[in-house]
Amino acid sequence: MKNKYLSKRYVHNKSTPMADVVQLSKKYDDVINLSLGDPDFITPAPIIEAGFKDAINGHTGYADSMGDLELRNGIIKYYSNNYNMEYKNDEVMVVVGACHGMYLALEAILDHGDEVIIHEPYFTPYSMQVKLARGVPKYITTKEENYFQLDIEELEKSINKKTKAIIINSPNNPTGACLSVDNMKKIAEIVKENDLILISDEVYGSFVFDGEFIPFASLEGMKERTITLGSFSKDYAMTGWRIGYVLAEDYIINCIRDINEGVCFSAPTISQRAAIKAIELSNDVKLPMVEEYKKRVEYAYRRINDISGFSAIMPKGTFYIFVNIKETGLTSLEMSKKLLEYAHVLVIPGIAFGQGGEGYIRIACTVGIDKLQQAFDRIEHIKF
Repeated sequence: MKNKYLSKRYVHNKSTPMADVVQLSKKYDDVINLSLGDPDFITPAPIIEAGFKDAINGHTGYADSMGDLELRNGIIKYYSNNYNMEYKNDEVMVVVGACHGMYLALEAILDHGDEVIIHEPYFTPYSMQVKLARGVPKYITTKEENYFQLDIEELEKSINKKTKAIIINSPNNPTGACLSVDNMKKIAEIVKENDLILISDEVYGSFVFDGEFIPFASLEGMKERTITLGSFSKDYAMTGWRIGYVLAEDYIINCIRDINEGVCFSAPTISQRAAIKAIELSNDVKLPMVEEYKKRVEYAYRRINDISGFSAIMPKGTFYIFVNIKETGLTSLEMSKKLLEYAHVLVIPGIAFGQGGEGYIRIACTVGIDKLQQAFDRIEHIKF
């Protein structure tokens, strides 16, 4: 019997639209990959060298299950210096990337049937992660005409006695939108009024092009109600090192540490040592990359809006552009396949980010302007 050993939960699983399109890309040897958010920058040499040196000096065993104390102290110092926020050692845990942190956080707070509100379009794994933790995802669609801000009335209507948490992602993957301070404050009031917990995915916090980034936990009365997810992947071009962190109240951190003992115990020691150097060099490393991404996004934005049937709003953060393709009459999956077949350009269909993403494709500006130019030159010659 086919799949006879699989869990009933997974026996009817299908590949995601994102996985399908990536598989199709292998048909061509000249594909310009604008799909996954994997930076084209190599991890800066001083970070690599620091990790290598510490490995030679003996940092090759298990790390503390909470994370290297020196790294946790570096994260605490970073939040103090940049956001005037104070965390203690037992309120920080180093994890194997922010996705790992999200799973642990959900596993720690959810009982069977608890509902978690997610705003669409959303980072693809959220829905599955909630389900893995026996929760029920509930979706609120944000709209381009409102600059992808959360509709507060809709949020209030979505809350019931089963609601346990809200997942917020700002700057947002895939839309590039940033929640306004006013929108954030209104969300915070709803969280407090309804005794909820908020999980704030702040992986792209360094990639804000318009204004300053504000951590959700910095809002009045929100530190004790917020689980913050951070990562070294994008900030320091360290995707392959698999290092992230969770900031939360000590009882939550203690719980996720205990859960993680049955998962992977600790994040890679060598990666943590490299991350110590990364956070030490923070501004020197991040600022040049952020400026380069901003140039790429501005270039891509101009090119997109010159293509018939395509439009986009200028992202306020991240390195993604969410392209409106509704005028072409094609679905997001049809468009993604057409761009791959006729232009050999790989993008992600909007449906991969929930129903609210249909009618869009996501472009990741993780290649240089020369490659972006080639990609858009090819796309311009396609008839839609």
